[in-house]
Amino acid sequence: MKNLKIKAFTFLFVFLAGITLSNAQDTKAKSLLNEVSTKVKSYKNMFIDFKYTLSNDAAGINQETRGDVTLNGDKYKLNLMGTTQMYDGKKLYTVIPDDEEITISTQDPGDDDAITPSKMLTFFNKGYTYKWDIDQSVNGRKIQYVKLIPIDSNSELKSALLGVDAQTKHIYRLIMTQKNGTKITITVNSFKTDQPLPGNLFVFDEKKYADYYINRLD
Repeated sequence: MKNLKIKAFTFLFVFLAGITLSNAQDTKAKSLLNEVSTKVKSYKNMFIDFKYTLSNDAAGINQETRGDVTLNGDKYKLNLMGTTQMYDGKKLYTVIPDDEEITISTQDPGDDDAITPSKMLTFFNKGYTYKWDIDQSVNGRKIQYVKLIPIDSNSELKSALLGVDAQTKHIYRLIMTQKNGTKITITVNSFKTDQPLPGNLFVFDEKKYADYYINRLD
């Protein structure tokens, strides 16, 4: 489930990081996603408050929570399900208060297992087709969806729908559907840009966690 959650945010961050997709199957979809990329490239930083929903009707699972993430260049800080994940440009820190445990690892942008903004910039370039899909009206806003389908038939992902606000060109919603019936939905509640950020936002202060077990992976 952890990998599924990370992959969902990988999908979302790819577009927030401003990637331009190649090998398009749909000119309108390519044009819309490029507009999203152009818009977010102009921002120095982004803060996103979101709702995270996980459901599987067959398994009787229906969970809903909120989270937030701040992105500034290669650095980010994600709060979700009681866990904080922070990347300071060199090290990835995962803080789990319930277990009083912290995991620290060095992240290599070229590492296939590294979930960093650098990885997110290339994750989506190959392996998926995409096309223009439905639109919805949400509180007077037109949300246009682009459907993404993995080329690999062995992928556990069946499809993903990325909803874009047609006026602002901001991401509004991501819906991922797995072949096992699990659905992850991320809905953006608020999207703020170019905010004044504390100088220590991405600085890990070990002294604050004196009672925690620190697992240094490298």
